[in-house]
Amino acid sequence: METIRILDYQPQFAEDFKRLNIAWISKYFVVEPHDLEQLDHPHEHILHDGGQILFALQDNTVVGTVALVKVDDTTMELAKMAVDENVRGLGIGKKLCLAAIEKARQTGAKHLFLESNRKLAPALALYTTVGFQEVAMQDTPYSRADIRMAMDFE
Repeated sequence: METIRILDYQPQFAEDFKRLNIAWISKYFVVEPHDLEQLDHPHEHILHDGGQILFALQDNTVVGTVALVKVDDTTMELAKMAVDENVRGLGIGKKLCLAAIEKARQTGAKHLFLESNRKLAPALALYTTVGFQEVAMQDTPYSRADIRMAMDFE
């Protein structure tokens, strides 16, 4: 397998961010208005407020992405994680997840959470492997979310 590089957001990757996420969301669920806000306008809805978007590149092709959405000065949400179907199972999701966790730490976040769905068993297994634990659900803009996982850095 070619080396996977993890890169910070670059404007030329914006369409890949949307493409990869629309692919998995529409396969299992319905794309919701909050999804489109973030996917169509990542700068305004993620980056502008101190969030991050990371990309996994194989050769020069974007094959995965993940976002860190800043909630407040101490909390970030791991969101919009997607890996191209053709390269799943190669550890790309784990690399992205670990890079996002490290970025969250570097920004000074004390808490990192994610919302997902129990039918996404491989994703939930990955999140558990990298240190997330299930916590109580809270209000969410996503009708598909039925599990919340979190980790603390202090």
